[in-house]
Amino acid sequence: MPITTCIFDAYGTLFDVAAAARIAAAEPGREDFARHWPQIAQNWRLKQLQYTWLRAVMNQHCDFWDVTQDGLDWALEAEGLDDPDLRERLLQLYWELEAYPEVPAMLQALKDKGMNTAILSNGSPKMLEGAVQSARIGDVLDDVLSVETVGIFKPADVVYDLVCGRFGCVSDEVLFVSSNGWDAAAAAGYGFTTAWVNRGNEPIDRLPGKPHHLLSDLTGIPALAV
Repeated sequence: MPITTCIFDAYGTLFDVAAAARIAAAEPGREDFARHWPQIAQNWRLKQLQYTWLRAVMNQHCDFWDVTQDGLDWALEAEGLDDPDLRERLLQLYWELEAYPEVPAMLQALKDKGMNTAILSNGSPKMLEGAVQSARIGDVLDDVLSVETVGIFKPADVVYDLVCGRFGCVSDEVLFVSSNGWDAAAAAGYGFTTAWVNRGNEPIDRLPGKPHHLLSDLTGIPALAV
């Protein structure tokens, strides 16, 4: 069955989650932070994801903004940094994450082919709205779907259910794109055709589902939407 609908994870897939720490590290007066920012960015993202999984297992759902703050606090403490002003600046920048350079043209190419395009994210609606506006990609997205609709984080099946419910399609018509190997694997197991954007050249996760396509960035996505 031909692909009619292209769905994207947001953070790490369309939006560069390391941008907040990278930008802050380049600002005057942040020389100490500049020595730590790569590790902090990595740990921040890791803990943010781990907390979503753990909260899903414990049935303790919360707004994604809460786990984003909790993950940052863990990452800063792990590096021995206690700087309220820095914390506030990093959180501010997270609302203004940069999109990867190829994103606007890639989404436009999909729209030119007549595809439905949307985000499916753990992010809260307000967070996603801020990121989409900052990246100026709202005009090439048909919708932005948040897990807040169902009250549980990915990779719960009810999250992936949102796609076909919104677009009136079947799973075979969906190309799901994520930079998270576990997300692409879970979506493949659900029934979507999946593309894993493996920017870090990481090994494939040992999970029941496997991504159908492996890419180093998003430029090849329009060629898969057939």
